[in-house]
Amino acid sequence: MMHHYRSLRALLLGVPCLGLATPAPLSAETLQQALARAYRNNPTLTAARAGQRALDENVALAKAPGRPAAGIDGSFTEQLHRQFPDSTPRRNISGQASLSVPVYQGGTVRNRIKSATEGVKAGQQDLRATEASVFAAVVAAYMDVIRDTSVVAYNRQNVASLETNLQASNDRFEVGDLTRTDVAQSESRLALARASLQSAEAQLIASKENYIALVGVEPENLEAPPPLPGLPPSVDQAVATALSDNPDLLAAEHSRLAARHDVNAAKGLVSPRLSAVASGSYTDYLGSQDNGGPLAGTQFAPDGAVKAASAGVQLTIPLYQGGQPGAQTRQSIARESQAIENQIAVERSVIAQTRSAYAAWQASLHTIESTRLAISSGELSLEGVRAENSVGTRTILDILDSQRDLLNAQVQYVTAQRDAYVAGFSLLAAMGRAEAADLNLDTGGPLYDPTVNYERVKGKLFDFDFGSPAAPQASRTVDTAPQSADGGSVSAN
Repeated sequence: MMHHYRSLRALLLGVPCLGLATPAPLSAETLQQALARAYRNNPTLTAARAGQRALDENVALAKAPGRPAAGIDGSFTEQLHRQFPDSTPRRNISGQASLSVPVYQGGTVRNRIKSATEGVKAGQQDLRATEASVFAAVVAAYMDVIRDTSVVAYNRQNVASLETNLQASNDRFEVGDLTRTDVAQSESRLALARASLQSAEAQLIASKENYIALVGVEPENLEAPPPLPGLPPSVDQAVATALSDNPDLLAAEHSRLAARHDVNAAKGLVSPRLSAVASGSYTDYLGSQDNGGPLAGTQFAPDGAVKAASAGVQLTIPLYQGGQPGAQTRQSIARESQAIENQIAVERSVIAQTRSAYAAWQASLHTIESTRLAISSGELSLEGVRAENSVGTRTILDILDSQRDLLNAQVQYVTAQRDAYVAGFSLLAAMGRAEAADLNLDTGGPLYDPTVNYERVKGKLFDFDFGSPAAPQASRTVDTAPQSADGGSVSAN
């Protein structure tokens, strides 16, 4: 197994060579830089962070019903017609203030806070999963550009070689050394090679555009990716790590715990509720009462105002609520059952993903070794067939077949290199080890910590604390140039 790890390490250090001898330019882009850009600017990731901040507010929302509530009502009334002028003031202004302090809510508030807290923890794990997913897409896009750049180069070399071969075939046909059939075979292979080159160039353009969509900038001179850290020595160890660290599985566990607290909150709806209440009122007739009427004298205070205040406790004992508490409890129990089953389903999926990624990684390593041998043998075969053709023991078709086989081996080789790195990173993602902290990224600042916002908002009390206005975080790509199959050469390590 350590042999496989050393093979992968050597592979990853030599990915961009791919048969090209382009020196590394000073302005080359590294995979770490691409991942750091995506970490700062990818809209999927920045949107997930905003969604998590919205989820954090559920805890404050759950706490609100357990906090005091105060309010003031005010009114001004002008009597347009008074049937009894002596007993009805012309106008009045009144106000009432009330305060209610929940003392006991049957446990509903407490359990809703616990449920919201578990929901926040689940969201934090979902954010980890989103980060790993975005990084996996960036790694795949990065390796796609490297692979497709090499595939285009191989196809261009093949077209140039077939053009030379066609010219030589025409020259030999002119002197009667070859037949028209030989020339036609060369022309046919050249036409197919040009078509393959066009397809390869279109694929390279698509890969570059996908890279821009994920990273936000154009791919320029992509360097060799570094070795992947922490690849497991066995599939059993990979699965064990995934079962303890996979963010999807941890999120499912927190969702199950949240569902359990929702059940307890629903049961609390049948419990008595106790609150402390206080109120005060003030009414002023603004001197509009008639002096000689029955309102004069002791009916009003000397300043023409009436004041009142009261305080006490309020006990509410639910007797019948139309079956709502029972229905909500049964619904919450069903959702808890659903969360339990979802956790098992996620566990199954994580195990399958981890084992599949490990198998794909191992298969790609073997494919690399096989195609490397195929390239070496294909180069020797093509050289030998050309030599034998020069003495008349091989046909033009034999040369064309050997050249086609060599091209196929070269394309399979660079594809296997890409697949090995992507499968290795997917394995790390399934294990919960493919995030910025695991990859030691230099993001130009501290890593995003979702607990910072949660700690900041979970205890906020003020109604008028609205926070900062929304503003875009991700960068746009409207100013990037349309990509072509030229430029952006891959550097050798």
